[in-house]
Amino acid sequence: MTRPITFGVFIPQGWKMELVSVDGAAAKWNKAVEIAVLAEELGYDSLWVYDHFHNVPRPSHEAVFECWTVMAAISQRTSRVRLGQMVGCNSYRQPSVLAKITSTLDVISGGRLDWGIGAGWYQNEYEGYGVEFPEGKVRLGMLKECVEIVRSMWTEEETTYDGKHYKLQRAQCDPKPLQQPHPPILIGGGGEQITLRIVARLGDRSNFGGKPHEFAHKCEVLKNHCKDVGRDYDEIEKTISGEVMIRETEDELRAIGSKSLWNEPFDSWAAGNLIGTPEQVTEKIQAYVDLGATSFMPWCSDYPDDTSVRLLAEKVIPTFR
Repeated sequence: MTRPITFGVFIPQGWKMELVSVDGAAAKWNKAVEIAVLAEELGYDSLWVYDHFHNVPRPSHEAVFECWTVMAAISQRTSRVRLGQMVGCNSYRQPSVLAKITSTLDVISGGRLDWGIGAGWYQNEYEGYGVEFPEGKVRLGMLKECVEIVRSMWTEEETTYDGKHYKLQRAQCDPKPLQQPHPPILIGGGGEQITLRIVARLGDRSNFGGKPHEFAHKCEVLKNHCKDVGRDYDEIEKTISGEVMIRETEDELRAIGSKSLWNEPFDSWAAGNLIGTPEQVTEKIQAYVDLGATSFMPWCSDYPDDTSVRLLAEKVIPTFR
């Protein structure tokens, strides 16, 4: 199956402290809208947001705009670009409510939803917002049931569901999404025993990232799960997110240094992300393409500056069109 290579970009929403230099909540929001509109004008295929409430690497009382509110607003400021989440935290909303939110967004955006969902991990947020934080295996079981419920509510007249974690009785979800048979389902996470098996059974897209050799290994694990459950591996689109920072010269990049929030040294940080000159970033993307990736949606490490979002669109993406 041959797929076109597509490119998205995150918009700044504050989770990674990227809006701290912008003064005032209204101005921060205006910056998010500005970048979203710019990205559509530059020809990006999709826009992405995180689903988080507290900053990383630690809560810092700095603005973080909520995922679905942002998506709804941006859907009315854009007309073509697709709208995705990398990825939604299943625990933060009941699957039935999430089905209603996502179907509504698909309708009001004109059929542009890319639904991203994951099991959740940021324990600080769970505790801060009063959400139960069960062990990972339980959260993954909840994720599987969530995807089953949302897909059913998108496509069936009514949904009755009797699961281990969720139970519904004749749940209705109207209006249905515009996209047929339903919006694409992207499942985030690289857990090899459970998460990638859920992807093999229920996902249209995967997102697990990593350096090229790590990405290649995860692809092999996913391929084996697909074989086990009788799924065509090539049906599942493999995507890459990560971070991007581009400058015309290596000297400029090294002068800026590592932008890793977890203090990863520059060389290691650059090796695992799309960091480099336009030529170097093109080579990195090609390496992932050769391994089967067909969609890239990085977060710009130099936000609120728009240098990387422009250089990626103007000097890298045309190579793959």
